[in-house]
Amino acid sequence: MDIFISTFLKMFFIMTPFFVLSVFLTMTQYSTSKEKKALAIKVTISVVVISLILLFFGKHIFSVFGITLDAFRIGAGALLFLAAVDLVKGTKDGGKVGNKDISQLAVVPLAIPVTIGPGTIGILLVMGASFEDTSSMLMGSLALVWAVLVIGIMLYSSSLIERIIGKQGLLVISKITGLFLAALSAQIVFTGIKNFLGL
Repeated sequence: MDIFISTFLKMFFIMTPFFVLSVFLTMTQYSTSKEKKALAIKVTISVVVISLILLFFGKHIFSVFGITLDAFRIGAGALLFLAAVDLVKGTKDGGKVGNKDISQLAVVPLAIPVTIGPGTIGILLVMGASFEDTSSMLMGSLALVWAVLVIGIMLYSSSLIERIIGKQGLLVISKITGLFLAALSAQIVFTGIKNFLGL
């Protein structure tokens, strides 16, 4: 159960839900409620599929490229820290909508790179390689799916959330999420360095 809770909380914050929500609202500001809900479902399914592929095949990717887990921890932590800085500064790029049909935005850019950015990809690969047995892998997978589903519910209820907390509220929450991510990324880097040096 501890693995489930820790993985759920970690993945929920790593995927920067409030930033994702603010980008989603910006991209769908001229869309109907029905279109927003349909897009939210597509984004959720896309993120679940992509995340599970990265989680399950992380070990194989490491073995193919000859990368150690600790080296990847340091790299992924650094990327995650950059994403955290962008969140706090409010400069993380959400991508341009253009004139395309909003249903085409589900995979790119909303699933990748908005929800699953470089930092998230790195953490998923590290997490998948660090699970020691089938039960921990199963609990981690369930926690990951639940974290994505909670974000999906937020997107599905985006119109209601926007009315309740407003755009300024979303901005504040996004910055707080960035602070949590900065601390988490620092911990990941420290763990990688500690293990690499055998301390």
